[in-house]
Amino acid sequence: MSPARDDGQHGAGRGGAGRGDSGRGGAGRGDSGRGGNQGAGGRRNAQGRQRPERVHGGQQRSAQRPSERGRTSDPQRLAAYTVMRAVAAGAYANLELPRELRDKQIRGRDAAFTTELVYGAIRMHGLYDPVIAVAAGRPVAKIDANVLDTLRLGAHQLLGMRVPTHAAVDETVALARKVNGAGASGFVNAVMRRISERDLDAWLAEVVPAEGDLVTRLSVEQSHPDWVVRALRAALLGHGAATAETVDEQLTALVTADNAAAKVSLVARPGQASVDELVESGAEASPLSPVGAVLPGGDPGAVPAVREGRAAVQDEGSQLLALALAAVPVEAEGPERWLDLCAGPGGKAGLLAALALRAGADLTANEVSEHRTELVRQTLRPALLQAGHLGRTIEVRTGDGRDIGADEPGRYTRVLVDAPCTGLGALRRRPEARWRRTPADLADLGALQRDLLSSAIDATAPGGVVAYATCSPHLAETQFVVRDVTKRRDDVELIDARPFLLDAQGQPVPVPGPGPTVQLWPHVHGTDGMFLALLRKSGPLG
Repeated sequence: MSPARDDGQHGAGRGGAGRGDSGRGGAGRGDSGRGGNQGAGGRRNAQGRQRPERVHGGQQRSAQRPSERGRTSDPQRLAAYTVMRAVAAGAYANLELPRELRDKQIRGRDAAFTTELVYGAIRMHGLYDPVIAVAAGRPVAKIDANVLDTLRLGAHQLLGMRVPTHAAVDETVALARKVNGAGASGFVNAVMRRISERDLDAWLAEVVPAEGDLVTRLSVEQSHPDWVVRALRAALLGHGAATAETVDEQLTALVTADNAAAKVSLVARPGQASVDELVESGAEASPLSPVGAVLPGGDPGAVPAVREGRAAVQDEGSQLLALALAAVPVEAEGPERWLDLCAGPGGKAGLLAALALRAGADLTANEVSEHRTELVRQTLRPALLQAGHLGRTIEVRTGDGRDIGADEPGRYTRVLVDAPCTGLGALRRRPEARWRRTPADLADLGALQRDLLSSAIDATAPGGVVAYATCSPHLAETQFVVRDVTKRRDDVELIDARPFLLDAQGQPVPVPGPGPTVQLWPHVHGTDGMFLALLRKSGPLG
């Protein structure tokens, strides 16, 4: 985050964002952030004329009262607020935001601004909420949720973006007037002025605990739930990515990377698009993935291959996992049969389908949800057309992956289990995930993950290969699942995944840890935190 400079001067008392111009007391008298302070406005001389704006901390502050400002917020901030409220109701930012940008016809730099505003405010509210609480003189639990979202958007503009202070305050108050009401706009004005009085470093000194261990401090400073930070620390040690001497440094780098905007990575599905085509469309070839490219800016949907479904937005780590499964030798006679056990929403299935067709194999993409099955079908539409021309079969179907091992024992030569998980490795792309997941989720997910992996092994022919993947480094979802399943069986063995994880130059991707599994890291590889275990079913293929 880029710290904002100190700005504004009203409400400077320690007790809150001020009542009137006195700077004493809380940020308003409403119990829920409604109908609060209407003061902290402009200054007039004896003749009633507006005085020049005062300068504080090297920047100008707005001299307008909330009632004097525009009554409508700009489309970008309104769109950001709309997405914030949808996410609060259970939506996903990465799905809701593109829809809102299309509906409001927000493009280019304005779309980038809106995206950063939404993702940053959601990611960082673990830091912004204590800041808001101090500035408001009350716990955030006593502020209406919709007003709190407005304040989070404002706090991110002040403390996490390069928005001029007066613009951040004025536009946030205008937004509050439009979506929260006139009374709430006075409260928002007071709190925003109070926040603007300090820069990011000063607020960190105020709200980050001075005592306690590193995990406790990072939880606030880098806006992660405490349990997530502790789990990531254990994962770094458990996967061999850190030692007792280096784990604090690695943990700090990891949670910091979780708060960085993820690059827009594209995949050129072999036989349908090429990296060269993506480069001609303005992308840059990925040094990490042989089928990947990085879009430095702009709308991915404007890339012809993406618009036509021959390429897609996909993290390079996910690309490497699918490529690794396709690269492992198997002993097979005749065409191979591949299975994506948990295919929705279809990203890895799209790449697997292209790789299967290139290898002369058939693919079954299975998904338990009918809605997500339709998403897979849409993603695989170019591959489905291509398969018809090549005389190959690509099947998209709805079913419970836990049943396939019993229903189709020994049918498939390559099976991907992209297991449902907490998503702790993809916090850059899924900003709400860190706040929605709890340690209690691990028990149910762990049972499901073990059942899916066992079913996949049962569905695999002797000599075939299973890839178990998660977008989480949590040991309970990765190493422990693989260990527990393989310990109970004598028909499967772990194979070293590292030689099959190859970069764009055909060289093994450097992976910390002893193997045989692979764990990618946002702060090391610039990818999501993808885990991969490769398992071979015992015996030759018949």
